[in-house]
Amino acid sequence: MKAARVHGYDDHKLHLDEVPEPTIRSPYDVIIRIGGAGVCRTDLHVLEGMWDFTSPGLPFIVGHENAGWVHEVGSAVTSVEVGDTVIAHSFVTCGLCRPCRRGDDAHCERAYNPGLSADGGFAELMRTGERALLKVDPSLRPRDIAALTDAGLTAYHAVRRAARWLEPGHRAVVIGAGGLGLIGVQVLRALTPAEVIVVEPREESRALAAEVGAHHTVAADGTQVQQVLDLTDGHGAEVVLDFVGEFGTPADGVAMARRAGALFIVGYGGSLEVSTLTMITKELSIIGNAAGTYDDLADLATLTAQGAVRLHTTEYPLEAVNDALHDLEQGRIQGRAVLVPS
Repeated sequence: MKAARVHGYDDHKLHLDEVPEPTIRSPYDVIIRIGGAGVCRTDLHVLEGMWDFTSPGLPFIVGHENAGWVHEVGSAVTSVEVGDTVIAHSFVTCGLCRPCRRGDDAHCERAYNPGLSADGGFAELMRTGERALLKVDPSLRPRDIAALTDAGLTAYHAVRRAARWLEPGHRAVVIGAGGLGLIGVQVLRALTPAEVIVVEPREESRALAAEVGAHHTVAADGTQVQQVLDLTDGHGAEVVLDFVGEFGTPADGVAMARRAGALFIVGYGGSLEVSTLTMITKELSIIGNAAGTYDDLADLATLTAQGAVRLHTTEYPLEAVNDALHDLEQGRIQGRAVLVPS
């Protein structure tokens, strides 16, 4: 089968290879035929070597946002069968450790991650586990929902955690209107009564953020902090969600948060230095966010089926994977890029 693999961390591209098809190794394994695989900024960071500590060994297949159809099942699999349309949680969890048993399976002690610590979905077929799969309506096209499994899940998880901070009359700032930020805006509107302010440098992305529910949009032109303060009566917002996490946005997030507010950092790649005096005088909470749980994914799929969340995608054939990565790196993609095997 065809697959896009990382061969090394110095050539900054993926290689399209012919590789053996994955096989069932465990009674709970499932092979899915990929119908759509989301392209994520994490894939760029994989190519930079940032995730080499999780690598299963080079070369390996990347791609951690996957949806498709069940192709083959292990002998103990009971919840899905061949032909089912499924989306795949990015963690394949054990179900037995303490985090799994308390419903916090995003912190499973024995999880593996297709696309990061095992072969992923930039391929025609992928091996995953039964516990990772969520069966969806067969009328849904995998290419349209693949990005729910990481971009959507991560945004939902962060907003769900932030929702307890938000009451009627409160404000929430979303930094970045890319694939995650646009989903974050929609989930904020679905789960909270907050007034939503989006900070984004690209005019077309600000327009799209307004289209999906942002009350205000602010150009990230060097004056964004003051613009947010002007929109919040000089106090700042109760919640700031930073979906970028680099290029100075974490520092902006601290400045945009009001006293006793919270900064939720979702994007990564940069760093944050904040004085203890600022932390104390503002009673500021800074909260890191990774991907959500299987239950989060099920909730997000429900919101999507209800029309409360809509993904914005640009499709590429698998053979054009490096074009998709380049377009993502250059900021040419609105929403999410999705690879579709031919």
